[in-house]
Amino acid sequence: MSATFFDFPFHLDGRNRSALTSEDDHIRDMIYQVLFTDPGERVNRPDFGCGLKTLVFMPNSDVLAAATQVLVKGSLQRWLQNEIQVEKVEVLSEDSTLTVTVVYTARATGERRTDQFVSPV
Repeated sequence: MSATFFDFPFHLDGRNRSALTSEDDHIRDMIYQVLFTDPGERVNRPDFGCGLKTLVFMPNSDVLAAATQVLVKGSLQRWLQNEIQVEKVEVLSEDSTLTVTVVYTARATGERRTDQFVSPV
């Protein structure tokens, strides 16, 4: 029997019960939360997140892109080290949209995945 997790964002399914999701989608949801939560946004864990949204409006440069990749990879390793092994992070900023590609291996299954996340602005 495979494990099930509450889906993010929390919502009700067609039966008016808490929506559930698979382990793969749960890991993707956790990565999304780390990427798009600003430090200070969570009361009981004020250092959680990586502040990626604040970088959307910074001037584009190779230096900013490199710094952003280091920031994202470090945050993912810090907060999700028990769930994933981060292999590669790519950040692309165009206009007011940030696209982050994360290549990682799920520790529970050993499966290598590539997921893309787009800023919610």
